[in-house]
Amino acid sequence: MPDPPKSDDEFRDCLDDSPVIEQLQVQLNATSFVEEENRIHPSLQLAETALAKGFTSPEHGDVVPHTPTSPTTPSSTARSSSSDPEKGGANVILISPVDLKTIGENTLSPAEQEKEDEAVLRGLRHLFNNRFMSAKTLFEQRADRDPLYALALSSMAFLKAVMTSGEHDHTMALDVLNTTYKIAKAQLEAAKKTSRISDYFSGYYNYFKRDSSSDRPATPPSDISIPNGVLRAHVVKAECCLLIAVLQLLQESVMSYVKCGLNLRRAYASYSFVWQKYKAMGDNAHKYMDSDTISGVQFGIGSVHLVLSILPAKIWKAASVLGWKPDKELGFKLLNECAENKRIRSPMATVMLLAYYATAASFAPQILSESYTKTAMETLLEAQRYYPNSALYLFFAGRISRLALDLSLSTQSYLYAAEMTKNDWAELAVASACRYEIAINHMVTGNWEQAAASFEQLCNEKYWSPAFCKYMQGSCLEMTGNRSAAILAYAEVPRLVVKKLGGRMSDIDTYALRKVQLYQVSGYQDLDFHTPALEFMCLWNLFHFMDKPRLDRCLKVVDKALETIQIQEQEEYDKRSQELAPETPPPDHFDQRATLLLVKASIQNVKGDPAENTIMLNWIIDHKESFDGESWVVPYALWEAGVACWHVNNRDRSRHVWEMALEFSSYDFEYRLAVRLNLALAHAEELGYTKPIPEPVDDKKRFSVSLPAMAAKTTGAN
Repeated sequence: MPDPPKSDDEFRDCLDDSPVIEQLQVQLNATSFVEEENRIHPSLQLAETALAKGFTSPEHGDVVPHTPTSPTTPSSTARSSSSDPEKGGANVILISPVDLKTIGENTLSPAEQEKEDEAVLRGLRHLFNNRFMSAKTLFEQRADRDPLYALALSSMAFLKAVMTSGEHDHTMALDVLNTTYKIAKAQLEAAKKTSRISDYFSGYYNYFKRDSSSDRPATPPSDISIPNGVLRAHVVKAECCLLIAVLQLLQESVMSYVKCGLNLRRAYASYSFVWQKYKAMGDNAHKYMDSDTISGVQFGIGSVHLVLSILPAKIWKAASVLGWKPDKELGFKLLNECAENKRIRSPMATVMLLAYYATAASFAPQILSESYTKTAMETLLEAQRYYPNSALYLFFAGRISRLALDLSLSTQSYLYAAEMTKNDWAELAVASACRYEIAINHMVTGNWEQAAASFEQLCNEKYWSPAFCKYMQGSCLEMTGNRSAAILAYAEVPRLVVKKLGGRMSDIDTYALRKVQLYQVSGYQDLDFHTPALEFMCLWNLFHFMDKPRLDRCLKVVDKALETIQIQEQEEYDKRSQELAPETPPPDHFDQRATLLLVKASIQNVKGDPAENTIMLNWIIDHKESFDGESWVVPYALWEAGVACWHVNNRDRSRHVWEMALEFSSYDFEYRLAVRLNLALAHAEELGYTKPIPEPVDDKKRFSVSLPAMAAKTTGAN
């Protein structure tokens, strides 16, 4: 492993003794749960945390380079000359319209190509050292005619779209990725006109022509020499499809999931073709293919396998994506090889690995945190050897620190990440994404007023879903007891809802609007029957990151709401016992009670009391036909039942219950839960829990859960 770069240029953003530290310290002091001993650079603190918790070995204790004694400040002239990142369109990424007919064939040799692409490598180093405008300027020089430069510029738009989830940024990223795809395709068309490789295209066509008796592509010819420029263009074209697929995956809708699968199929077709050629070259591969094209194939195939492993099986089967199961371990292997090569795709390979670890463990922390937190920590620490102040890596440090249950370090990492992008291209994107994550940390630590303030600011900035941010502001205010302010916030939600994604509302907007309309039916009088903030935490699996005292306080809130429902029901029944045929209908609080029981079961699973959940979860499952607007509670109850079975070591039963949850459809956040279930089921299968469980004849017994009995059975077996 080469030593980390040590030039002043590489460490220009380091912070020790900088005036920025003083400003940042004020912010840290305002964050009540950041402990005094954690107020040092997050990269260094992350290494200490990893050692303290056994996430890495002592020889990796120096993975974060020491801060130079004379650092330059983030306000140096290398940053954007304008204090306003929007000024002059600096925040817009656009590939100038090109006449595709003028794009010629790429005839450079691998060695010549690597020398030609050195500027892209420098640009990537600028990008991950927070010099975003410098990177953008380098990429723009040849983006209108060279597919790799265009791809590098498109990657900036892609990263911004992922962080903001904004429709404008999403559209901008799709536009430049599609333009890049056209540039790569034009370069291939130019090569096609050259007679010396006409035979190649005939062979390429035969390679993709599937045999009628098999789903596997025909074997490509091995005796055809293909120019490096052609292979390079194929990899760029495939990477455009891959990044578009990831953007579609993040939309969390059935149509976007199917589109994601189809784009992954397109990407894999080109990747697989180039990979076969690479393997046929053997030890002489570097003579015929440049290093960045090789690492591009590693990045692409590895990413396709990881992304497909996240998708619910029914989605990629419905899309007929590839005809084979994704190999997650192969994905890890190829991405790690790509990251180790320290070429153009290396930082993005690390980002893909960190994104997978953080997403998988966050979706199912009770099941996957133990498996992925250590690996994620080691991957991040290795990346920070080279880019200790990278805002992107600091953002992931926040996510991974939360997985390691270090909330103070998590918040500190987000604050540093936001500070590192000030007055530059990514300032708003990174600051908003970090503010959202800090708001989540405030909720987890019970700082409801600070969480409400953060969500209010996110709404004002139109981050992600303004309607949802306003809804969460009201929900956090409700937790503080300030109901009047909560109601005022809820009242603004309907006007903030925006129809998009083909004229329909997003799942998160639909949920927020439906909840507010439910509260408005009773004039907000029935808010005592709900715990909106805790309900969201249950949906997002956030209780796992809470400590026991705060979990106990949340339980008291839930128990109080359940008691209020019981009192209300008793009053209504008393009235019916005294009055014949009253005008008021019988009490119907099935939805409210089910939601509260689910939240309580989720909390008790985290506390380690799963046996107490049997009655509550079975009540939800037994009354599944009685729910009106909260049909989502049944599949989510089956998820919690599987988690409870996992905790009592009846993991074959966990798998069985999770498979039952997959049978439900058309409920809130269906595909979020489907991804969670897919990750958990794959993990159970990897551990060997595949024993089939006979299904009882009685449908109610089929769905029933008996945790005490299972716990006793497991104990006896041991």
